[in-house]
Amino acid sequence: MNHQTLSSFIWSVADLLRGDYKQSEYGKVILPFTVLRRLDCVLESTKVAVLSEFEAKSKAGLNPEPFMLRVAGQSFYNTSPMDMRRLMGDQDHIRENLFAYIQAFSLAVRDIFERFEFYAQIERLAKAKLLYQVTEKFAGIDLHPEKVDNSQMGLAFEELIRKFAEISNETAGEHFTPREVIRLMVNLLFVEDDDILTKPGVVRTIYDPTAGTGGMLSVAGEHLEALNPNARLTMFGQELNDESYAICKADMLIKGQDVGNIIVGNTLSDDGHAYRKFDYMLSNPPYGVEWKKVEKEVRKEHESQGFNGRFGPGFPWRRPSSRRTSPRALRTP
Repeated sequence: MNHQTLSSFIWSVADLLRGDYKQSEYGKVILPFTVLRRLDCVLESTKVAVLSEFEAKSKAGLNPEPFMLRVAGQSFYNTSPMDMRRLMGDQDHIRENLFAYIQAFSLAVRDIFERFEFYAQIERLAKAKLLYQVTEKFAGIDLHPEKVDNSQMGLAFEELIRKFAEISNETAGEHFTPREVIRLMVNLLFVEDDDILTKPGVVRTIYDPTAGTGGMLSVAGEHLEALNPNARLTMFGQELNDESYAICKADMLIKGQDVGNIIVGNTLSDDGHAYRKFDYMLSNPPYGVEWKKVEKEVRKEHESQGFNGRFGPGFPWRRPSSRRTSPRALRTP
């Protein structure tokens, strides 16, 4: 299933939401449900083993978390006997059971759904008597990694975000950078290091200060894996938009990356990776977005730290119009 077909299928959920939700609100339901179903599918094959490990280690008085992570083979887990398909067996208690299922995820996953403000949407869907139907719709989508790989899933997320941005009258470019553009940027970024990157056991770091949904980080990882399957690219990022951050974090979880490396917040005013150094930097900054609201913090860092800080060379560019600039790839010395 290609990402266009997948995103179109997921988009069909909008038919259920019409009337109770405005078009601009569809993403508040569809995006977190898509993430939930993906995580649900990723954990399916190890579900029984994880529950058994949880029970055994809890009875023994041990912290079960490291054992469950090992059995799950992921950097997250779920301790509920429920999954999305089993939720369909109790229509009268779908709200309570769905809440309990999400709360049974490990902390990093729960944070994702809190960023989506998903619990408020569950309440809203329940009041509109739509919760069971929407959950049933997503329970029927096969998002197992064997059917939809990480690359396809990332493309599907980006396509959905682009659609939601368009119907919300937002600038789609603030949320979406075409994959062909990202591939060109990644090729330019790595081209001088191809010989080094093909060596056995090479480890490199990459940083995106405006990470969005993590598309640039993902493509960079795919490129290096194709060049050298034994190489390791550790990904770091920061993202201001809560929904984009949540999707990026979910994607990093599934890829086995350390989600602690993905920070939420404004990169200009609150650097989440202060004083860290990276081998590569890749970004499509939101050039059309004004930075006045963080100007005080930016000027303070410039005046107090000079070239020891990030703004020694100058301040962010003030654009005379809302036109966007082409993405840029930066390589650290």
